[in-house]
Amino acid sequence: MRFAPGTDQLMCDHCGAVEPIGSTTNATAIRELDFQQALREELPKSETTQIRTITCENCGAHVEFDNKTHAAECPFCATPIVTDTGSERQIKPRALLPFKLTEPNARRQMTDWLGSLWFAPNGLQGYARKGRAMQGIYVPYWTYDADTRSSYSGQRGDIYYVTEQVRVKREGRTVVENRQVAKVRWSPARGRVARFFDDVLVLGSKSLPKPYTDALAPWDLSELSPYDPQYLAGLRAEGYTIPLDQGFTEARHHMDRMILRDVKFDIGGDKQRVNHIDTDVSDVTFKHILLPIWMAAYKYRGETYRFVVNGQTGAVRGERPYSKIKIAIAVILGLIVAGLIGAMIAMNG
Repeated sequence: MRFAPGTDQLMCDHCGAVEPIGSTTNATAIRELDFQQALREELPKSETTQIRTITCENCGAHVEFDNKTHAAECPFCATPIVTDTGSERQIKPRALLPFKLTEPNARRQMTDWLGSLWFAPNGLQGYARKGRAMQGIYVPYWTYDADTRSSYSGQRGDIYYVTEQVRVKREGRTVVENRQVAKVRWSPARGRVARFFDDVLVLGSKSLPKPYTDALAPWDLSELSPYDPQYLAGLRAEGYTIPLDQGFTEARHHMDRMILRDVKFDIGGDKQRVNHIDTDVSDVTFKHILLPIWMAAYKYRGETYRFVVNGQTGAVRGERPYSKIKIAIAVILGLIVAGLIGAMIAMNG
């Protein structure tokens, strides 16, 4: 049986029988883990698991396979791979977003997106529409919570206007005019700001280009379900390759940008200068979650094109293919139009 996207059921492809997913947990079971404890490798054994993965030599993806699989194709780049028997211990996912979008709907979103692109090859769009089914993949993410308190120093700028006389040319004569000129009055500013960050989202792998995954946002994390392996039935899951501490470094960049915005708002005025921010970060917690992506990797005329569809919202991102024939025709048509316009101007002249 496999998980049926858009439902909370497993479905049999042979007879259509359905079975509800047997998780008895609820949203309150999605709890955070202590960040410092994880860095010291002191998490309880129940929070980690041994998974069997294969690393694609072409794109570096770590894809999880079951014990019955011995050969497959990398869903991220369409490279044939043979699985090994290696395994690694990773922190268990605490939650996931179940697929809402079915594979046919995801394929329709992708082909519509291809059709909206200028100069995209018609052959690729047809190949994508008629090609093999897209792969459903759960991609690993980290989320971080943290309490922050920041002290800052800077300057507040208030705009005021003064009247100044300027010389200008009017009908060949130099005249003196009064004009309002903006000036900025700067004054020192100090203060404190505090912010609690909830679920700062960081991608946990490098298999897909970051612009792709960023373009799939936003994700509605309020719909997270407690992790249940039955949601993975018939689908793939990728193991994380970005360590917990490295992910937090990226999360801190996001936090620092938000804190800087808070500081400028607290300074007030028309302009702000921030000289120094000192931030104390405490009570850091995290969780490992899985988010749904429909993935297609097509080899077309010797080139590999990858497309990803948000399995929750249907947002699409992919490699930008170009048709040399369409570009050449557009250039020729542009030259013809330019020539006709030039000829008409010459005749009118």
